[in-house]
Amino acid sequence: MRLDHLSFAAGPDGLVSTARRIGELLGEEFRDGGIHPRFGTRNVVLPLSAGTYLEVVEVLDHPASDKAPFGQAVRARSELGGGWMGWVVAVDDIAPVESRLGRESAQGNRHRPDGVELRWRQIGVTGLQSDPQLPFFVQWESPADQHPSAGASGRLHLDRLEIAGDPARVRQWLGDTADPLEDVEVDWVAPHGTPGIVAAQFATADGVVRI
Repeated sequence: MRLDHLSFAAGPDGLVSTARRIGELLGEEFRDGGIHPRFGTRNVVLPLSAGTYLEVVEVLDHPASDKAPFGQAVRARSELGGGWMGWVVAVDDIAPVESRLGRESAQGNRHRPDGVELRWRQIGVTGLQSDPQLPFFVQWESPADQHPSAGASGRLHLDRLEIAGDPARVRQWLGDTADPLEDVEVDWVAPHGTPGIVAAQFATADGVVRI
């Protein structure tokens, strides 16, 4: 189990403008990630070091976005003005998570602009919806060299997360396994409103940037 990526929901200015604004702060450009047809969303991605990445995602005017929990979560966060939506952990085998949560994972896929189809399974978005401090889980079915972190410049690293929430609750949700955030400094703060990611701090070529 490891940190896979962070999700940021597009604001009122839309996906392109939100990604441009964040990219300018970080000194890197996002890549077009493609459409998630099963979820009614699309994203752009920015590879980070250590096999992680940052995505900016927006909901589409598509029936799937009304039915799929992920589409619902993106829409809800964007309607609040956009911002940090959640964090995601990767597992090698999602079956134990399915057994623990008592339901099957959902198939996910998207086609990159170069035609490559990425495939994965995910579970736990409903947990994120009810308690945004909680991550959801993915198991990648595509080869490692197609992971969205591939091709990272090496100049951009996630240093620190500020999360409003209860680390004991998160450990319980993760199944009391190894900490997927062990390589990232985490400041847990008491929620004063909605729990979840408050900010992320990145080491960039031009210094530390907090978003």
